[in-house]
Amino acid sequence: MTFPIRPVAESEWPALTRVLEEAFGWTPHPEQSARFKAQTEFDRTIGAFDGDQLVGAAAAFSLSMTVPGGRLPVAGVTSVSVLPSHRRRGVLSSLMRTQLADVRERGEHVAALYASEASIYGRYGYGRASSELSFHLRKPDAAFVREWPQDPSLRLRIVKPADVRSDLEKLFASLVARRPGRYERPELVWDAVLADEEYDQRGAGPLRSVLAEDDGGVRGYALFRVKTSWDAHGLPDGELKLQELEAADPAAYALLWRSVLERDLVSRVEAGGRPADDPLVALLADPRRLRAEVADELWVRLVDVDQALASRAYAAPVDVVIEVEDDVCPWNAGRRRLTAGPSGAVCGPVDDAPDVTLPVAALGSAYLGDGQLGELLQAGLLREHSPSAVRALAAAMSWSPKPWCGLTF
Repeated sequence: MTFPIRPVAESEWPALTRVLEEAFGWTPHPEQSARFKAQTEFDRTIGAFDGDQLVGAAAAFSLSMTVPGGRLPVAGVTSVSVLPSHRRRGVLSSLMRTQLADVRERGEHVAALYASEASIYGRYGYGRASSELSFHLRKPDAAFVREWPQDPSLRLRIVKPADVRSDLEKLFASLVARRPGRYERPELVWDAVLADEEYDQRGAGPLRSVLAEDDGGVRGYALFRVKTSWDAHGLPDGELKLQELEAADPAAYALLWRSVLERDLVSRVEAGGRPADDPLVALLADPRRLRAEVADELWVRLVDVDQALASRAYAAPVDVVIEVEDDVCPWNAGRRRLTAGPSGAVCGPVDDAPDVTLPVAALGSAYLGDGQLGELLQAGLLREHSPSAVRALAAAMSWSPKPWCGLTF
């Protein structure tokens, strides 16, 4: 049985939210729903229909995302959902294939998403391209190394986030290009970041902010909430929930963390969604005290392999013939030569014997600079035909700092 795919009209928003609520167990506050609707690009939102009933959906945001060496338009895939009554009937496959064809027609070479379930998207050519850490740190365990960077010109200022929004936006915009995976935030995204209604607080108190600045302006900020608590003996046992911490330089970064970790009446700090190479690990005198959990973050799909590979920078020279396996986007399948280095890259079809045969998802996993090509080779999930070809490709595609998006879309 087939289910026709077509764009979802703005007037069909109630039907779309019903699908999302059933698929994700999501029951938003009406104002949260209105906020999400305002961000939705309806010309990029498609639905699967069973008669006149919407039974599945997929959408995308038009993102400007940093990749190694530059920035690209990227399809930020979101709201992929199927009603429980219509699972395993081909709905998801139809949606994903239709969406990828549309992304290609729009001239976007790359798609990215946050996976609700990590087992799903590899089937459609997405590879795990970045990781994130979640920190749990008790205040008594938070001493820094003696050599932590300090700048006497820096000072802290406690502010209401809404009052300094322009400062936050300006600083963030100056940092986007430093790390692959980050994307420019339009006004509506900042509205959501700084939203502070009771339903946004989730019992953790109002959104708070501290700035690190000097006479030249803001060099960093932290956004957080403090959940006040007291134990049975009347001792403070508050929890600080860090939402964001951004800084332009190491001294501002360290000072902001000290401010967060030394907050009065707080006994522990929770910080979810931090980069895999977060410098906090190096700053702690005893990094064993930091309880960190790792999870997958962005998943990346190369929609046009040749254009995508030619549109990023490379850490080292490489000249390799890649045979790509891609049964979802057949235009990618076949052999191409990648000749690349720090000064640029060229990628195009060839008939030469391949040095490496690999699924398109493997290239997606490596695209932002933190792939697992060596691990995939050891696992037998790609094939090397020329000695050390995978090592050379992995070294060329690696990047520092490691990729990290930092904000779910």
